[in-house]
Amino acid sequence: MSNPSNNKTHMDAYWMPFTANRQFKQTPRLLKSAKGMFYTSDDDRQILDGTAGLWCCNAGHSRSEITQAVAQQIETLDYAPSFQLGHPIAFELANRLVSHAPDGINKVFFTNSGSESVDTALKIALAYHRIRGEASRTRFVGREKGYHGVGFGGISVGGLVNNRKMFGPLLPGTDHLPHTLRIDLNAFSRGLPKHGADLAQRLEDIVALHDASTIAAVIVEPLQGSAGVVLPAEGYLQTLRDICDKYGMLLIFDEVITGFGRVGNCFASQEFGVTPDIITTAKGLSNGAVPMGAVFVSEKIEQTFMTGPEEMIEFFHGYTYSGHPVACAAALASLGIYERDKLFSKAHQLGQYFEDSAHALAALEHVRDIRNYGLVAAIDLESREGKPGERGYEVFTECFRRGLLVRVTGDIIALSPPLIIEKSHIDQLFGTLSEVIATCK
Repeated sequence: MSNPSNNKTHMDAYWMPFTANRQFKQTPRLLKSAKGMFYTSDDDRQILDGTAGLWCCNAGHSRSEITQAVAQQIETLDYAPSFQLGHPIAFELANRLVSHAPDGINKVFFTNSGSESVDTALKIALAYHRIRGEASRTRFVGREKGYHGVGFGGISVGGLVNNRKMFGPLLPGTDHLPHTLRIDLNAFSRGLPKHGADLAQRLEDIVALHDASTIAAVIVEPLQGSAGVVLPAEGYLQTLRDICDKYGMLLIFDEVITGFGRVGNCFASQEFGVTPDIITTAKGLSNGAVPMGAVFVSEKIEQTFMTGPEEMIEFFHGYTYSGHPVACAAALASLGIYERDKLFSKAHQLGQYFEDSAHALAALEHVRDIRNYGLVAAIDLESREGKPGERGYEVFTECFRRGLLVRVTGDIIALSPPLIIEKSHIDQLFGTLSEVIATCK
């Protein structure tokens, strides 16, 4: 097999996502294999994975249990349609998943990605209110700095400007809560910050502006990942829950990043003690091995659809690959690893060591904030005058050169390592990051 980095013309055909394509193809960073906590680069260097791939390989890379399950499944049943037909493994997976879900969340609708999970959740919310005779509830409330995938629904409720500005007016009737990043009050907080729970009360202002009878749902990430690890203040999520209950609005938690052990427990809703009506997931569901997503809903919502003649399709929505048998096999094997190795509690076991290691960087020049919870952290760097994002990109590329993969968003370095991480890996991760930040003046 030819190495595309040795011949740049081999790279021309691939239009890469969320990438500065011209810059990348001048100096490509290629990964050719992975095992456990490490990638191997195309020049045979070991790269410590500080990001679980893209927040998804929670059980580490190339797990033999997943490989074997996928191989056996594709030999047995490579594909089965899910419209008016089924296969046993999808039902088995759904039952296993709801056993880990918050109390009362016990129905699962399968998708293929986080973006599809979000669009599915929004459609469920709209249809739910229509069936109940409240068809006027068509408005959604998202949040500034929110990331909910790249479908038109997701970017409409999302709040990252670069994801929205090129694509027209988007869905009509969306509004946004203010984000919860308050560095002026919460800089270098450990865990959930103390200040900012009052920002949830801004939902009352949105209700007053539009009237509750027009609002279908509020959607937020319990912990905002793509914006650079933005945490809710203590009590913030519970206030959103209370206001949604007060006005009959559904509450959707986007747990595509936080699901499957990232912050402790299986879901952040369990960790933070607030149960939404709908949870969107993907990423860690199949450990990143096969694309898959799932939307978890309460029985109350699902049963609302189960009216009318039994032969009638209750919800006109789905995907060709919903509940794909190979994806289900990967997800079941992933769940088996999570359960056997108790990875959902790993963030509790190592969280303090990870937190202390992250905050040890606070004395470095140009570090303006550090945020963390569980096995996720952000190092927020000061921007160079007139050159926002330049310092963060330098840290990212120099870390990669020294054998560490981190995530960069502007001048924020985000960390979300596989849950199989050990203290020695944490030492290597933050040791390398400390040296690199110190060199990027």
